[in-house]
Amino acid sequence: MSKNKKIAVLGTGANGSCSAADLTRFGYDVTLIDQWPEHVDAMNQDGLTIQMPEEEINIKVKAYHLCKLCELNIKFDIVLLYVKAYDSVWMTELIKPYLADDGIMVGVQNAMTAEDISNIVGSHRTLGCVIELSSELFTPGIIQRDTPPARTWFGIGAFTADMEPRLKEIEEILSNIGNVTILENILSAKWMKLIVNAMCMAPFAMLGVNLTEGFKIPGMKELIMEIGSEALLAGQGQGYNIEPIFGLKQEDIKGSNNPLELILNKLIKDIGPNARDAVFHDHLKGRYSEADTINGLVVEKAKEKGNTAPLNNAVVEITKKIFSKEIKPDIKNLELLKEYIKQS
Repeated sequence: MSKNKKIAVLGTGANGSCSAADLTRFGYDVTLIDQWPEHVDAMNQDGLTIQMPEEEINIKVKAYHLCKLCELNIKFDIVLLYVKAYDSVWMTELIKPYLADDGIMVGVQNAMTAEDISNIVGSHRTLGCVIELSSELFTPGIIQRDTPPARTWFGIGAFTADMEPRLKEIEEILSNIGNVTILENILSAKWMKLIVNAMCMAPFAMLGVNLTEGFKIPGMKELIMEIGSEALLAGQGQGYNIEPIFGLKQEDIKGSNNPLELILNKLIKDIGPNARDAVFHDHLKGRYSEADTINGLVVEKAKEKGNTAPLNNAVVEITKKIFSKEIKPDIKNLELLKEYIKQS
C-alpha cells in the first residue's frame, strides 16, 4: 500500500500516541487528533516522546485539537479510532465527513464498539480490531510504553465478506506498530479481549494495585477467574466462541484446560511487572472509566439470557463509588465486594 494514503489517529491518548509515533516514524502521512489541548501543544512544540523499556524515541508529528478538525480540508483513507469505548459514537459521527468514500475506519479499542462504528460509517468502511498494547500518559507529550513493538499485538477481521480484501491494507499499516494476526471471527475475539479486560482492569484498579501486585493478594486469582467465567458465559449466550488472542494459536487454546488463565498469563508476560491498566489511570486522574462498557456489558448480556453476573455487577458498583469519590481505591474494597455479593 502506498504510504501516501492519509491516516488519522483519532484519540491520541497513551496507545493512540504510541501508534501514531510508530507510523510517523516509518514514513506514513499521519494526522493526530485529540481533545487534550496541553498534549496537542506539547506534541507540536517538542515532538512526541515514547519511553520504552529498552529505547526512547522522539518523533515530530502533526497534531491537531478537535476544534481544528473543521479547518482541515482532508479526506482520510484510514481512521484509527483510539478513544475510550464510551466516546465511540460521537467521535465516529465527528470524523464521518472526513472519511473518504472508500476509506476504512478501525476501532482500536476495548469493549464491543464495532457495531456502533459500522452503523454510523457503514459496514463497507469498517474493520474490527483487538489490541494488546500497554502504555501510560500522564505528562503531555510523553508516553511510557510498557509493550514495545515486539510485544504489541493486533488482531483484525472483517464483519462482511466484501471487506476481507481490505484486511491486508490494515495489516501492512499496523505491522509497523506490532505483530498482526488476521482473524476469522473478530467479534468473538473482541469478546475474549473484553473478558480479559473484565478480569484485569476494574477489579485490580479498585484495589489500587496493578496485576503483579494484585496476584499476591490471597484469593485474588480465584476471584478474577470467577469474574472471567461470568463474562465467558455471558458471551457464549450471545454466540461468541473461545478464540485465541494476543498472538496465541488455536492449538494453544485447545491444548489448555483453562483458556482464560492461559490468555491472562500471556498478557502478564507481555506487559511486564510495572504496567497499570487504563481504569487504574482513570482513578488516578479522577476520570470516568470503561467499567460500565466492560464489566457492565457482561451484566447486561447475562440478564438478556436470564442469568446474573454478580461479581461483575459488584465491580461496576464499586467503580462508580470511586468515581463519585465516596471511596478510594483500596484493598479494603474486597470486603465491600463481598457485601455486594451477599446482597445480590
